[in-house]
Order: sequence, then structure tokens, then C-alpha cells
Amino acid sequence: MTKRNTKQFATDILIAGGGMTGVTAALAAARNGANVILCQDRPVLGGNASSEVRMNISGSSSKGTELETERRESGIIEEIMLECSVRNPQRSANMLDLILYEKCRAEPNLTLLLNTTVVETEMEGNTIRSARAVRESTEDQFTITADIFVDCTGDGRLGFEAGAEFTTGREASHEYGENAANRNRDAHRLGSSLLFTSRDMGRPMPFVAPEWARKFTEEDLKFRNHSSWEYGYWWVEFGGTMDTIKDNEEIRDTLLAIMLGVWDHIKNSGNHPESENWALDWFGFLPGKRESRRFIGQHVLTQNDLQDAIPFEDTVAYGGWSMDTHPPKGIDEKDEKPCNQPYTPYLYSIPLRSMISKNISNLMFAGRNLSATHIAFSSTRVMGTCAVMGQGLGTFASVAIRHQYNHKVPFAEAWSNRNIVKEAQQELLRQGAFLPGFVLEKNLAREATIIASSEQKNGHAANVVDGQTRSVHGPSGVRPDLTCVSTHRWMSDPQDENPWLELNWDKPVNLVNISLVLDSGLHRWLTLAHLDWLQKRMQWGRPQAETLKDFKLIVEDVHSDKIEIADVKDNYQRLLHFPVRLEQIKKLRIEGIKTNGLDHARLIEIVCE
Repeated sequence: MTKRNTKQFATDILIAGGGMTGVTAALAAARNGANVILCQDRPVLGGNASSEVRMNISGSSSKGTELETERRESGIIEEIMLECSVRNPQRSANMLDLILYEKCRAEPNLTLLLNTTVVETEMEGNTIRSARAVRESTEDQFTITADIFVDCTGDGRLGFEAGAEFTTGREASHEYGENAANRNRDAHRLGSSLLFTSRDMGRPMPFVAPEWARKFTEEDLKFRNHSSWEYGYWWVEFGGTMDTIKDNEEIRDTLLAIMLGVWDHIKNSGNHPESENWALDWFGFLPGKRESRRFIGQHVLTQNDLQDAIPFEDTVAYGGWSMDTHPPKGIDEKDEKPCNQPYTPYLYSIPLRSMISKNISNLMFAGRNLSATHIAFSSTRVMGTCAVMGQGLGTFASVAIRHQYNHKVPFAEAWSNRNIVKEAQQELLRQGAFLPGFVLEKNLAREATIIASSEQKNGHAANVVDGQTRSVHGPSGVRPDLTCVSTHRWMSDPQDENPWLELNWDKPVNLVNISLVLDSGLHRWLTLAHLDWLQKRMQWGRPQAETLKDFKLIVEDVHSDKIEIADVKDNYQRLLHFPVRLEQIKKLRIEGIKTNGLDHARLIEIVCE
């Protein structure tokens, strides 16, 4: 027998799973200085958001309208979505694959292993020492040693192999005091789905269904809207009464029969004659899976944590999607609506402890395998929330590695060390993440006097140092005792043709970094979507109108020497960092401002370090 070629790797952090959670976790950890290996068992990144499944990335902004507060996820997922919007006006699913691939390839601390599956772990007591991964495309296997192991696989394969405690199915209401849970525990879960896309071809397009396709009537689909056809239906759902891991192939086969049967109904039942010119141009063979294993962590997130917006000292992420449960039989529950979606009333916090294994000393996890009850998971599972979880996890993991190397603090102690957690939280805030109830504490810009060429009534220049980078109502906002009385940004007067803003320090300061948080329209949706109605709610295919497009950053020192440190052109990102090495600075000025379409300048926050 020919032995496989085994390659040895050593790294700080191994992340298994390259969906949106794993990608943001890997990027965050690598950007914060840790060496990271990211194993993804598919040829592309993105998981359910990839071209293989094509689900749009949903999150807290689901309730947002033009008049509501700013709920959309910021940080790395915002960076990715802004990039995708500008570079992908054609709404190609493969372009998101490419952008995720580029982001990972651009990080020197990140090693990306595609088509690579973690299949085994080597344990020493309750500690993972190494993981074995296989890549069938090259007939290779890898032994990867690491200090921290992270499971972002969704199914929890890495943690399962390590013997991490987990649960499946639905808890009984009495277990965690959840009034939305069922009376008795059962093994049921959310099912999986297959999607499709279709086009109006401008001429009659026949469809012949396979003989094994399911048959559906209008009565069968009475609670399942199918009046538009450009993009398939999340409610083509099946498998919730089965084992969504062990039965995945059978679930896929059944979903194909269901999805093609629904299309056959649209095309050939006679109920939808206007579909005559429409034809499928893509459909999935990889089930978009919602639920399988959920790990047991140091804290199990519950319905009550979400609906009461419980504040956690170790918050590293947030959510806001509804608690979105589905009937286990999916489409076969024809007399039930396909979902129950009571909204979470506020943005809620997600603690680090729900990402730390209860029984494996160096295992973390995030995504749909988060430590949460079925009811809480039904909200946290969506990909926008999973992405901010990933950034929170990756940032903390890199900070923990730093303390392990520099201060000999083992990981098993780091997650319960308030100072280390706080350091990670402050790092997250510097990098554009939003943590309900937390603000960046150190900012030399707050010591300056701030003036501007003009300002609006609710957009004073001083807002750029108030520490709040969005407007959020309610208990999950930064100031729960106040309603939103400020926009938390500077807004120039629309009549001001040459807006500028200036910081003046009485005592000169030394600077190593200047960061700007710009307005990127967090009140509206921004996601790669194939639904036309959703597309109309977005500013897709171009920079967000509120964002500053052009500007200059100029500093002046104690000798009145002026130094231009940046001349930014054609910007569309929300967060910009300018590393500098400046001494004895008394003035910082932003001028030459042009927006991407709005009639006035906006600047949310200036951070000077």
C-alpha cells in the first residue's frame, strides 16, 4: 500500500471551516499578528454565501429601513460587502468567492488550505495537540500543531473529533426557562435547503421535470410565496426530522426532487402562465445547512439573553436577527407557515464564553455551532452575525496568543482574565467592530479642540470624538439611559462647498496612527442578493452615497510645518487607518472633501493614537 505524503505544519491558531465565520476569524487573527492556518473542505470560501449555495448574508439589518437606526454589521464583514458592492455590480456569486479568496491570500500571516478537511485530533488529556487533515485533490495529508484550535465548520467536525461536549435538537422549555421552546426535548432541528436562479429568456422555454421530481399543487404551497422566480426559495426545506450530518446525502437527493418539483409546478401546472419565458440557469447540489451540532461552552446563550439584551462583560460580538424557527418537516408541513419569526426587540450581545469549550482546554468555536439553545441559535445562525462572531473570536485568539508568548498566560486562563478580554474588546473597537455598551477608551483626539467649516444642528463637529460609531436606540445602545439625541457624527451644511474639519491640541501630541470611521449607510441592507425586491432596498454596485470619496489629511507641528500625510482618492470603505510616526503635532486637518453623492460631508469618528 502506498503511503500518503504527510506534511507537517506548526502554527499559532488552526481554524477549521472557511465559511463567513472562519474567514473573518482567520483575517482578524492574522491581522493582529498571529500565525493562522485556515482549512476549508470546499474549493471556495464563504460556505452558505458561496457560489455553491448562494444564500445572501443576512444579519441585524433585517429590520432596518431608511428611518431606523444603524443595525448593519461593521468591521471585516462590512469591508467585504463594500468591496463586493463596488467590484460586483453584476451580482455574480463567483465574485464574492474571489473577494474572500483575495482577502485571505493578501494576509502574510495566513496559510489557506482549500479542499482540506480536518478528520482527526491527537489529544493529551483534555488538550488538543495536533489535528490531521486530508486533501484528496493532491492525495496529501497534514499534521497541524497549534496552540489554539478553532471550529468554524458548522457541523463541528474538529470539536467532535476532540471529544468536545455538544448537543443537537431542541431543548425543553424548562431546561433554560425559555417560553418559546417546546414542552419536551426532541431531536428535531432546522432543515436544509437548495436554491436556484432563473432568467426571463424572452421566448418560450419548456421544462421537462425528471420522473423522480416531487409534485406540488397550489394547495401544497399555500403558505409559501412563489410569485417571483429570479431566485429560489429558502422554504424549499427538508431534513429537520433527520440527522443533518449522517443523512446529508439523502437530504440532498430529496431536496433536488423538491426544488425541481416546485419549478415544475411553476412552469407546467397552468397556475403560472406568465412563467412561460423563464428558465433555470443555475441550481445547487450542495445543501445549505442550517443546523446540526451545537457545542456546550462556558455559557449557553438563551432566548432570555437575546430578548432581554443581557449585557455581558466579555461581549465580543452582537446579533439582531429574529428568533427564526421552522417546522421540522419543512415543506411537508404544508398546513403550517414555513417560519415563525418573533423579532428580537434590541441588538443583543454575544459573550466570548459562548465560544469557549466547556471541556476541551484549547478549543474555541463560532458560527452555527455556537454554545446556544435551539431558540437562541435560531437568531445567531445567520451569516452576518456569524461573521462578527468570527472577528470577535479571531481577535481574542490573537490577543491570547500574545499573552501566552509574552506573559506566559495559558489559554485556559486567558478567556477568564478580565484585562485580556478587555484588551481584545478595545482591539475590536479599533478595527471597526461594534460591541453594544462599549466604547474605545484611549483616543488622543478627545484632548483636542474641534472646529469645522460648518455643521448641522444634529451633526456637531465635536461628535467625532464622542466614542459612538453609530446611532442605536434601546437598551443595547451605548447609552441605554438615553434615546438617540445625536447622530454621533459631524455633518457639514449642504451649502458649504468646501467643508473641512480641524483638531487643535493645546499640548502637542505624538502620533503613531490616525483612524477615520466614515458613514457607510449602516441603516440600509448591503448584501449580495439575487432577489430583485431586496436589491431595490440597497445602494448596490456603487459606493455608498454618504461615504467620503476624496479628502486630504494634513498635520501641523509646533514649528508650523505642514505635512500632508494622505491624499485619498475614490474611497468607498468605512474604516481607514493611517500609520504614521509624528512628533509634536498641534493640528490635524481634513480638507478637500468630496462625497460619493451626498450633498454634505459626514465623519463619524476620528481616533488618534
